[in-house]
Amino acid sequence: MRLEFRPALADTGIVFVRGDMDGARIKAAVSNRIETPRRTTLTCGRASVEMVEHVMAALYGLQVDNCEVWVDEAEMPGFDGSSQPFVEALKEGGICEQSVPKARLVVRNITRLGTDDAWVEARPSTNGALSVKFRLDYGANNAIGRQTLQLAVTPESFERELAPSRTFVLQEEAEWLVSKGLGRRATYQNVLVFDKDGPLENELRYRDECVRHKALDLVGDLALAGCDLVGHFIAHRSGHRLNAELVRALLIEEEIVEGRRRSA
Repeated sequence: MRLEFRPALADTGIVFVRGDMDGARIKAAVSNRIETPRRTTLTCGRASVEMVEHVMAALYGLQVDNCEVWVDEAEMPGFDGSSQPFVEALKEGGICEQSVPKARLVVRNITRLGTDDAWVEARPSTNGALSVKFRLDYGANNAIGRQTLQLAVTPESFERELAPSRTFVLQEEAEWLVSKGLGRRATYQNVLVFDKDGPLENELRYRDECVRHKALDLVGDLALAGCDLVGHFIAHRSGHRLNAELVRALLIEEEIVEGRRRSA
């Protein structure tokens, strides 16, 4: 599998390009998202790309607004299960400022979706930027347990606090995914698989790596708004579907203004 980040003109946005399908283009927008288990999948016509959340998180985390992501198959490379390899590639390639204003969605009202058990909420920002708070709850008698993380998202904080955090699953979840034909490239080295005592054949990069990765996924899903977000986002046991539903609601309810764009 090959993935290339290529420069794009202002107002292009993030576009996945299937080089193996005559350059079929799939805009990274919540309107192109379809529901699939435990991953974010985008489709346009007969072309699709899967597991894009870590790529999108890296682009949004580094504040890259315009980029063509060329791939030669549907599923994105998993690497070590984090966004770190994508961050490193983007930084090595270089990021340039663009003079054309970009869209910014400013959260003015409280919007909350979900149930008492799992929900996600957008609130007005207190610092004029994007911040996230994630509450993870796997129960008290579990190797993952309860974890909470709050972070103001900047390129520096994203690279330091979120990008290296890796995908995780419980051992029984991993077995279910395999039975459904998913996670074909998954190993104990690129996915943290937890039994009752902790990760199997691996070590944590952070004591609370699991909640950091959930916050990373949230950033990647929010990126499907296709613009900068100014607001405070709180999630409690939320997943890709709820995150995307919140983005859809905000695009309907909130105002979009302009700022400056950047390209890879």
